[in-house]
Amino acid sequence: MSADPRVSVHPDSSVLLAAIAARLITKLVDTQDRYGEATVVLTGGSTGIGTLEALAASSARRAVNWAKVNVWWGDERFVEADSDERNSRQAARALLDDLPLDPERVHVPGAAGEFATADDAAADYARRLAEAAAREHAADYSDHRPDEPGALPRFDVLLLGVGPDAHIASLFPEMAAVRETEKLVVGVENSPKPPPSRISLTLPAIRSAEEVWMVVAGEDKAGAVGLALAGAGPVQVPAAGARGRSRTLWLIDAAAAAKVPVELVRKEPASA
Repeated sequence: MSADPRVSVHPDSSVLLAAIAARLITKLVDTQDRYGEATVVLTGGSTGIGTLEALAASSARRAVNWAKVNVWWGDERFVEADSDERNSRQAARALLDDLPLDPERVHVPGAAGEFATADDAAADYARRLAEAAAREHAADYSDHRPDEPGALPRFDVLLLGVGPDAHIASLFPEMAAVRETEKLVVGVENSPKPPPSRISLTLPAIRSAEEVWMVVAGEDKAGAVGLALAGAGPVQVPAAGARGRSRTLWLIDAAAAAKVPVELVRKEPASA
């Protein structure tokens, strides 16, 4: 089961980033009230990192118990651990280094130099996801606990940016990774966007998230957003395949919304 997308359009990118940050704070607080902890899957790119910078600037972030937040990434560039190209390194500078996070809850994907290939790093990331799922299962005393742990922990909210070519995470149009239906994490080689080697969650992993938030800004993304929301296939338009189990939000600015069907749009006020 997955949720049909809801589109919220904000006047410009600065309002959008502040609004996403505010939503994320509220989501994490509400989830911690329910479960005692919360899990977020982060994304890179200008909007993903801009969201973290907006969160860093918000005094409301202190409402979150950051020691009980689990952090994962939807994808990572397979380069050296100290490379500025790493999504995790950019996220650390933008926000994470200034938060009282539990280091054991921050799950940084493997880097070149630590693993021989992107496939090896992907296999390690899948192993760590399964171990987290097993720990979560062991701590679950509810009446709805499944008999066996799954291969993924609960993702409360998963953030995704969208490229001008409609790629999400490191799932690019027509490539093998976006066609993957069995594996939850894959190595990606010959990426059309540098660097060429990456690791990425697959569509089945993304669709396991309770909520998926598509965070997009800029006129150069308008075509991709329009195609994704017009019912295109996910192999050609990977962004079309991103759905959350209970909620799918497209949080976009007016420029990115230029080609979205009018009937799908909910415009947010400038003060959002």
